[in-house]
Amino acid sequence: MSKPQNPYPPAWTLAASILASSMAFVDGSVTSVALPAIRADLSASAGSLQWVVNAYLLPLSALLLLGGAAGDRFGRRRMFLIGVAGFFVSSLACALSGSLALLLTARFVQGVAAAMLMPNSLALLGSAYAGEERGRAIGTWAAAGAITAAVGPLLGGWLIGAVGWRAIFYINLPLAAGAFALGWWRVPESLPGKDRLDWLGVGIATLALAAVTWGLTELSSAHPLLIPGLAVFGAGLAALGLFVLVEHRAGPHASMPLSLFATMSFGGLSLLTFLLYGALGATLVLIPYLLIEGRGYSPLLAGAALLPIPVILGGASRFMGAFAMRIGPRWPLGIGPLVVAAGFVLAARAAPGASYWTTLFPALIVVAIGMAGAVAPLTNAVMASVDERHVGTANGFNSAIARTGGLIATALLGSVLGAKGAALESAFDVAVLVAAGAAALAGVSALLMLRPHEIASAAAE
Repeated sequence: MSKPQNPYPPAWTLAASILASSMAFVDGSVTSVALPAIRADLSASAGSLQWVVNAYLLPLSALLLLGGAAGDRFGRRRMFLIGVAGFFVSSLACALSGSLALLLTARFVQGVAAAMLMPNSLALLGSAYAGEERGRAIGTWAAAGAITAAVGPLLGGWLIGAVGWRAIFYINLPLAAGAFALGWWRVPESLPGKDRLDWLGVGIATLALAAVTWGLTELSSAHPLLIPGLAVFGAGLAALGLFVLVEHRAGPHASMPLSLFATMSFGGLSLLTFLLYGALGATLVLIPYLLIEGRGYSPLLAGAALLPIPVILGGASRFMGAFAMRIGPRWPLGIGPLVVAAGFVLAARAAPGASYWTTLFPALIVVAIGMAGAVAPLTNAVMASVDERHVGTANGFNSAIARTGGLIATALLGSVLGAKGAALESAFDVAVLVAAGAAALAGVSALLMLRPHEIASAAAE
């Protein structure tokens, strides 16, 4: 199917995509520095704090499949605009929430809206560019997303200290308004269709992820209820198996077409995404929390501690996107996560009395270098591993895998978030070493499973 003629410069599509997806990325990270303030203001328990993060990540993980498939079938611009509008309304609701229950409800709606806008922002971008220009554009998009996710704690820390935690949601409003205006006036429609949506599959996936997340959250808490936690977790795994069966029977109408896994490369990219973003997501929650709760940092300083990540990603991701288009994704995606793993190991050396500049700072530089080598090549490889008809679905699935990795990693942090003093320091060291192992496995999976000829042939279809 030929691409629609774009009457506007593609830079408008890039700007709209960056504005919208940046909101979604930053809302996944900015709450890491707000958790102590939310806990104090709304009288939340340590277990409830996990749900301030997971109430957003859960629908985002489950419904990205629906968002990508809906864009492929009903129009990517249409679903993009619906998602941006929903994000505006739910962000305002978060800022006005007077209780933890209202905040969690609004966060859930935010996740639903993000699931609509994220895969379609990237699919619109893929339709606006081609060849090496697509690699550069996606590198810019990926860099902007990673930068905003990492800058989020810094900006959030400043806003929390100056205004209060509610301000971190107010800043979404002008961004959403700008993204909607650009999308409405300067972005053309792309690939509308008429097929029905896989509501059964999406519903089962949502319930399955909810059960897995609740079970892991309960099992990782300071005082776990083992039998209920194991039972719910087991039910979630069984539901995931049922989801695969339903998708097999849904055929071409599946929200996650099993034909995507016809090549080993797509499976390898999915495994890499789950492991790498799970490791990174847990670490971006843990480091600010450790610095605030364990070492007396202000929210602003804790957010500033993560600055090496956006600075290095901003400088390197655009170059790496184009570079990977020339040499192929296998080596960047193999080496990048291994470098990330080395950075996490360095972070475990951050003794309580040691200087940030000699411990966490060099560790975060290494992590940022590794992520810069992987973020843009991963996005390009996913888009090149499927044919044009399934770009939105593949982007949605890969984004879902990334958020699911962060969702499950956050669900496992209960004992860390509930620890104090020396116990918090020890739990942090264990957690980042586990993250290092996950990142290393991500790199190994890329080296073993990626097949350049499979990606090249899919992109040519």
